[in-house]
Amino acid sequence: MKKRYFFFFFFCLIQHKYVIAEIHYSNVDTIITKGKIDTSSKIEDRVIDEVIESKNPVKKDKVAYLSQVTKYGFKDLFKNYSYNSAIPYSSQVNPHAENYMNDYLKSHEEYLMKLKKTAVPYFNFIDGILTQYGLPKELKYLAVIESDLKSDALSSAGALGPWQFMPYTAKDYGLIVNRQEDDRTDYFKSTNAAAKYLLYLYKNLKDWLLVIAAYNGGPGRVYSAIRKSGSRNFWQLQYYLPEESRNHVKKFIATHYIMETGNPTQTLADTKFNYYSLSDSDSSLLTPQLTDSEKKEVDSTKVSGRYMASIIAENVSMDIKDFDRYNPGFDNTLATGATYNLQLPADKMKQFFDKKYEILNESVDQLLESVNMNSKVKERKLR
Repeated sequence: MKKRYFFFFFFCLIQHKYVIAEIHYSNVDTIITKGKIDTSSKIEDRVIDEVIESKNPVKKDKVAYLSQVTKYGFKDLFKNYSYNSAIPYSSQVNPHAENYMNDYLKSHEEYLMKLKKTAVPYFNFIDGILTQYGLPKELKYLAVIESDLKSDALSSAGALGPWQFMPYTAKDYGLIVNRQEDDRTDYFKSTNAAAKYLLYLYKNLKDWLLVIAAYNGGPGRVYSAIRKSGSRNFWQLQYYLPEESRNHVKKFIATHYIMETGNPTQTLADTKFNYYSLSDSDSSLLTPQLTDSEKKEVDSTKVSGRYMASIIAENVSMDIKDFDRYNPGFDNTLATGATYNLQLPADKMKQFFDKKYEILNESVDQLLESVNMNSKVKERKLR
């Protein structure tokens, strides 16, 4: 009997020490400062859980951490985990991917090129949200293959919105879905929900190609393919997946290729990324038409971000036609993510600097409003 009490006491002591260690550990913020990221660690899973469950903006240290670990999810697609705009596409993409997507490109290249011209504002909007969760920006192309970026896209199964949420999944991630209101068509709310759902899938799969397959066919089918193939490498397990899920990954890779490369008529062997470059027809617009006296009085400063020409002109009391004459192609250039050399008369430039952050906030608000208005118009048409 005494021996039993002794072992029971010893067991409780061990458990007590374990619990204390766990409580202490959970109170430490996770900050990665150096060394290789362990993508299978409990620390990573813990941070992802915190982000998914939190109703507040993600802390900067956790965003920085997640941006480091999640990039490893493209290890089976790109040699260096992410893209490099200075390197030819074929020298960094997995050789399996080139032949894999060629047939899809042949039949969809023209449509994707047309979509590319109108998609930049949507891409920039989605980029901003993905970045807040430490997610790779290339995941925005999932919204292209899900819905063609349409807020009113409705599948035969009942999935709705740019991210094609089913009602039960949408509710799991905080979206309201009822007869009076459906947040799935709201770009801002649905993209935030999609970011959390993508993090959830990544936590369990640790590979973005597998996440994309799971987003289409459900994680259960991907787990089944992993068991049957004995591998977590997409290229080795792909034929254990349903054809639709396999093709979903193919569409993602092909869409990324079209949206990121400058000239789709080039072969994969000699194509380089050119996403932020202006076309030849646009470059001629970037020469301000100023008189000699105006040139003498002009001030300039480099700007980037989501500034809008109309908002700047209004805040510095300048006619929009004059603003465009000083700054041709302003909105189009910033929409690509590039930097613009803003030029204004000296007195107007002073007003710009006095209201710089106010102007930026107002510009972002207007962009959000325009996206949401577009969503509501499409929703009314759908009804």
